[in-house]
Amino acid sequence: MTQTQPIRPAKLALEDGTVFTGRSFGATGTSEGEVVFNTSMTGYQEILTDPSYKGQMVTMTYPLIGNYGINRIDVESRCPHVAGFIIKELAPLYSNYRADLSLSDYLQRYNIIGIEGIDTRALTRKLRILGSMRGVLSTEILDDAKLVASARSAANMLGADWVKAVKPAESYTWSEDQGDWNQGRVEHADGLHVVAIDCGAKYNILRNLVQRGVRVTVLPPDISAADILCHRPDGLFVSNGPGDPAALDYAVSPLVGVLEKLPIFGICLGHQLLARALGAKTFKLKFGHRGANQPVKNLDTGRVEITSQNHGFAVEQQSLESSGGVVTHINLNDHTVEGFRHKTLPIFSVQYHPEASPGPHDASYLFDAFMEMIKTHNPPSAKRLAELQSLRQ
Repeated sequence: MTQTQPIRPAKLALEDGTVFTGRSFGATGTSEGEVVFNTSMTGYQEILTDPSYKGQMVTMTYPLIGNYGINRIDVESRCPHVAGFIIKELAPLYSNYRADLSLSDYLQRYNIIGIEGIDTRALTRKLRILGSMRGVLSTEILDDAKLVASARSAANMLGADWVKAVKPAESYTWSEDQGDWNQGRVEHADGLHVVAIDCGAKYNILRNLVQRGVRVTVLPPDISAADILCHRPDGLFVSNGPGDPAALDYAVSPLVGVLEKLPIFGICLGHQLLARALGAKTFKLKFGHRGANQPVKNLDTGRVEITSQNHGFAVEQQSLESSGGVVTHINLNDHTVEGFRHKTLPIFSVQYHPEASPGPHDASYLFDAFMEMIKTHNPPSAKRLAELQSLRQ
């Protein structure tokens, strides 16, 4: 099917004064955000609907995007969250037996601006050398100087709290038939109940939990430890989400109150918040890790996992180890912390997304490890992690 759209000029300006001129698709108007890049070859629909991208304009490094359209099934939240979408070329035709509409029509429906026809290689190289930058994307302001001035006055991701924009308004119980996705309910065979702190959780994380036979109650992050415990959970999960973990004291506080009372598992932002709850520090990465091919070494098993990632902040290793954390995973590109467990408490977390399955299912065993930790109240041993990983491969 054809992706119909009028040809309109659009410009992307960065805070360093660089301006890219291309063609717009999707919505019209002006938008600002942190400009980042993602190295995935596919999965643009999952990227668009990942709440962790709130406040960011995403550049896809793969040159041709939109060829399989958009469907109502492969979404990670109720709507797209990106501030803008930057690509080299929009596929003129889209074709997939599940496709419901084109990428351009989808972005237009949710008032998100896309730009194509720019040199995304040059943009990505600039972001790798200079780091992620603030930017402005517009179809209506085409004066370069005005756009650059707007980019320089845009909000900075450092110190930004975007969780408040994506968190749920109230608690709810998750079931597998939510999010236009239904493959049948799983009976709660073990009678286990997990409370998930939703800082911008991806649907597939919650799916992975219920698929392992547990009941999942989802709570917003701005609650108290008492609010968590009153649900009488067997375990606690802390989700991914957008923004700077150092700005989220209200999400750290309830975790501090339950550290010694529940088995806890965290992913991405949840990993950072758990580290902060233990007393560790976080810092902003130069250009972050965003893509489906990030190599991570499991220090317990010695195996390398190919992982999907989306984050711009990381946990400081020295402060983590001083706070009782044991590093379990490292990124093989820059050796930053990708996972840890606590020395004595039933707590572990990873910086990457084990639910994303970017082709391989290398990291899905971590959900199995969480289930076992809930039952034993002991951090998973290196031997057991290796066994669980082997069972999933």
